[in-house]
Amino acid sequence: MPLRRERVDLPDGDFWDFDWLDPSAARNGDSTHGPRANSTPTLVLFHGLEGGSGSHYARALFGALAAIGWRAVVPHFRGCSGEPNRTPRAYHSGDHEEVGAMLAAVRVRIGEQAPLYAVGVSLGGSALLNWLGRAGRDDSRNVRAAAAVSAPLDLVAAGIAIGRGVNRVYTHHFLATLKPKSLAMAERFPDRLDPARIRRARSLRTFDDAVTAPLHGFTDALDYWTRASSKPWLVRIAVPTLVLNARNDPFIPARSLPGPGEVSKAVLLEQPLHGGHAGFAHGRFPGNVEWLPRRLLHFFLHEAGAIAHATRDLQGL
Repeated sequence: MPLRRERVDLPDGDFWDFDWLDPSAARNGDSTHGPRANSTPTLVLFHGLEGGSGSHYARALFGALAAIGWRAVVPHFRGCSGEPNRTPRAYHSGDHEEVGAMLAAVRVRIGEQAPLYAVGVSLGGSALLNWLGRAGRDDSRNVRAAAAVSAPLDLVAAGIAIGRGVNRVYTHHFLATLKPKSLAMAERFPDRLDPARIRRARSLRTFDDAVTAPLHGFTDALDYWTRASSKPWLVRIAVPTLVLNARNDPFIPARSLPGPGEVSKAVLLEQPLHGGHAGFAHGRFPGNVEWLPRRLLHFFLHEAGAIAHATRDLQGL
């Protein structure tokens, strides 16, 4: 999809990069600058760890949104848009203040009348759920409905799981980009990070000990995982929210997933037996990733208004 990048300068001297999918004037008779611009539904996608607008789930979802004439945006977390951020700050699974500020910035740009929806994938889903649970009822209703896909709801359980067995292959993949970014930040801000500790990190736990915790005010990785987990906040969510987790997700033990009694009446739990982590591939090998965009749009278009007073725990597709 052709995307439009917007640089958003921040009061603390840093920036965000927003990648916008603008609605097609040819398809719906609208444009982002026309008289009906404020009526166009807008979806905000919060990406996962080291993700962005080029991630497979973003491209698949944007393709589906373009087909129905919606506007969409990926607000990149700091350091994830291809350019180092300016301040000694990164992003994390409990970054609810950043999510709230990004949503407010999007609202300013689309106007008060446009229906606003939010999706978070993996880390982005955790941060979004943290915001939904913490935001007041009036603030959270700035968003009409939301969804979290493959969010690590219990970060302690997920942090242990990703460091075991074959999952260490994925840990190596994440650290391949996280460590160089952090070492560059340590060079610019030597009083905030210890480059020797970063170089020694061989797991996400040791990385979070060396980088995430000191940058964001946590004592250590365990303190971060405990305080940033979104599971305790699910009972306070006030807007219709789909929480989608495959029970075979290699990073998120099924036993750590919540049941209906652990969420508010606005939350729909959906826990299919298969889907892996942010994949949900269907069809012949190697499969396609079209199911997830369809499921999200079906929820936003048909179910969001109907589940305000009921929850369902779906064990299969």
